[in-house]
Amino acid sequence: MSPSWNIELRILLGIAILGSLPGAFLGNWHLSLLIPLSGYLLWHLFNLIRLRRCLDLRKRLKPPYPPGLWGEIYQQTVTLQKRGQRRKRRLSRFASRFREAAAALPDAAVIIGEYREMEWANPAALRLLGITWPEMQGQSLLKIVSHPVLEEYLQQADYSRPLELTPPNNKGIVVSLRVTPFGRTQHYLILARDITQLYHVNQTRRDFVSNVSHELRTPLTVISGFLETLVHSDKKLTEHRRALQLMHQQTERMEIIITDLLTLSRLEMDNEERMQEAVAVPLMLESITSEARALSGEHRHVLHLESEPTLWMLGNESELRSAFSNLIFNAVRHTPQRSEITIGWKKSGDNLCLSVSDTGEGIAAIHIPRLTERFYRVDAGRSRKSGGTGLGLAIVKHVLNRHRGELRIESQAGKGSTFSCYFPLELAMRHEPAD
Repeated sequence: MSPSWNIELRILLGIAILGSLPGAFLGNWHLSLLIPLSGYLLWHLFNLIRLRRCLDLRKRLKPPYPPGLWGEIYQQTVTLQKRGQRRKRRLSRFASRFREAAAALPDAAVIIGEYREMEWANPAALRLLGITWPEMQGQSLLKIVSHPVLEEYLQQADYSRPLELTPPNNKGIVVSLRVTPFGRTQHYLILARDITQLYHVNQTRRDFVSNVSHELRTPLTVISGFLETLVHSDKKLTEHRRALQLMHQQTERMEIIITDLLTLSRLEMDNEERMQEAVAVPLMLESITSEARALSGEHRHVLHLESEPTLWMLGNESELRSAFSNLIFNAVRHTPQRSEITIGWKKSGDNLCLSVSDTGEGIAAIHIPRLTERFYRVDAGRSRKSGGTGLGLAIVKHVLNRHRGELRIESQAGKGSTFSCYFPLELAMRHEPAD
């Protein structure tokens, strides 16, 4: 038993003894006990009111503390008050450092609630998005930053890729928005970065590549035509025929590179998604597989096509054909002769999936993250020998981005590779054949 309870028991025992003495003389035990018990209860009530008053006024209880249970309660209350004050000071220092760090950020940081209402923003949000806090607290983000692309982006709730837009408060800049949900309740952290300079550099690069490719295409076509005429000429050019054939092959390769560069440039400059047409993917894959068999020729690759014949999708047919043919032709070009290549088209969970698997030499894990970069080659000598341009997977990546798809690459050195294209299931269409 704690010392405070011992004290309380002594007090009650003293009250019983003191109350019994007058009762023995007066012959009224009830009245003699009622008076000291009333004083005891009033003492408890006084301590209770004192504690309540100190808690309401947020004052610290000061000694001397009363004996018994109330003394123990007062001491524990003071300990909790001290602990709460220390925690409050730590939180205050943390909040102060957070505000200083948020104010020093060059990027805009904004927190919105479940219904897109403003809850907090740092000072950079005024310059990049025209948001001031706390003046705009509670207002809808879509009213402050009125932009149709932003509204559509938030409705789709696909935050895997950032959104680039020109804010209405400053038409001279381009910002990149990245949205991250957090918390048990649905809150969102929005980070906005000024990418104006990077945007213009990329735009200049794309324009340069597009213009140079267009300018090179015409003279290359002329040169290729003359070389083809000379190679197949009946005139006695035996000693130069080998050189002419090599020149013709290299001009054809340059034409392929220029075509891929123009395709990639067009995909980069045209950011709009075009999904108005139904694409007969199974028929497209049959056609590409036939072309791949012709490309294989004497290497005799074994191609298997496994597709659901009624599974079509919404998309841009020419872009999808470019992406799918790049993956399948790459499997033919970069695997040894007689390798098996399996092409699959099916529904996989919540996605549509095109997969291209081979039994080739595989790719080391160190190369996989960079395969979609322009002109990146695992083996530059072998790629050039097989006719690769180093642009195929970059084209695939851009086409998938425009169709809200994702490219996944699985490979092990010596065990083959699998390239899979995943598309949202909402793009799927069922096309039943006519009777």
